Amino acid sequence: MPELRKDPLIGRWVIISTERAKRPIDFVMSTPSSETQNTCPFCEGHEAETQPEIFAIRSTATPNGPGWSVRVIPNINPILRIEGELTRRAKGMFDVMQGIGAHELLIETPQHLGNLADLSVEQVQHVLQAAVHRIQDLERDPRFRYVLWFKNYGDIAGSSRIAHARSQLIATPVTPKRVKEELVVARRYFEDKERCLTCDVLSQEQQLKDRVVLDSSFVTVLCPFASRFPFELCILPKRHACDFASLQPEELADLAAAMQQVFARLKRVLGDPSYNFVLHTAPFRRHRAKVGYWKTIEDDYHWHLECIPRLTRMAGFEWGSGFYINPTPPEEAAHYLREE
Repeated sequence: MPELRKDPLIGRWVIISTERAKRPIDFVMSTPSSETQNTCPFCEGHEAETQPEIFAIRSTATPNGPGWSVRVIPNINPILRIEGELTRRAKGMFDVMQGIGAHELLIETPQHLGNLADLSVEQVQHVLQAAVHRIQDLERDPRFRYVLWFKNYGDIAGSSRIAHARSQLIATPVTPKRVKEELVVARRYFEDKERCLTCDVLSQEQQLKDRVVLDSSFVTVLCPFASRFPFELCILPKRHACDFASLQPEELADLAAAMQQVFARLKRVLGDPSYNFVLHTAPFRRHRAKVGYWKTIEDDYHWHLECIPRLTRMAGFEWGSGFYINPTPPEEAAHYLREE
C-alpha cells in the first residue's frame, strides 16, 4: 500500500510507493568518462589550461603550478558575474536586478578521479577546508547573501563531459527559495517549542535507528523519513550550528571520514550512480534588524548536506502536483547501506 509522508523540515508531502519497490540491483548503472589524464584540464600539470586560481591548498608556494591538493578557480562560463554593482529596479510590475554573484570551481584532487568516493579521507578533508575558506571569503562581499556549495557527479546529475572530481560554489545576491522555505519552517517550530526542529528529528532518528546509515562522533547520516528519491541521504552535524563555516577542526575531520565512507557505500551498492550533493547553510546575517527568521536563526536553523543519487526521473504527475514518488522506502535504503 503506498504511503504519504510529510517532510517536517520543509512541509512537503512525498509518496513512498511500496508497490513499485525497487532493490539496489534495479538501479545499477555506470558513468562513462570521456576524458583522460592527458587531456583533462583539471589534472596536475595542466594548470595553465584553467583560469588562475583563487585559492589552493598546496605543498609549494608557487601558485598556478603543480604541488597542490585542491584548487579553486573561477568558472569559465559563470551563471552570475562578480563584476558590477547590484541594482534592483522595477520593469513594469516585475522586479529585475543585475546578475551579480560569483561562480567558482573547486577542483577536489590533482589526480584524474571523478567520484568523491575515490578520494582519501585526507583529501576529502582538504575539500571541506577549501569550501569553508571560500564561503568565509565570499561573505565579506556585501553584495552577497548566500553561497551554495554543490556537486554534480555523472551525466544524469548535470556534470559536463570532463570526469574530474570537482564541485561548485555560487554566491547569490538573494537567499534561494528552497533555503527560505526551510528557514521559515524552522522558525515556526522554534516559536512553538523553543527547540531546533532538526535537533529533534536527529534525536528521534538516533533512537529509532532504522533510517540511520552511519553514526560517528560528530555526524549522523540518515535516509530522511520523507525521502523524495531512492537512497536519498542527509548528513547532519550533531552539534547544533546554523553555519557550515563554523565547523571545528575535529568536526571537519570527522565529517570528511563520514562522507568518504558513505559515498563509497553508494558506489558499491548502486554501481557508481550519478548524484548531486548540496549544502544547506544559513544565509549571511548583516541585516539583523530585519523581522522574521533573522532574529532566531542561530537557534532554530541547523546546517546539513543532502545527497541525491539520480536513479529515477520526475514525470508529469511530479511536475504538476509537486509530489515526489519514491519506489524505495528509506528504511530499506538505509538497511542496504548499513549492511554493505
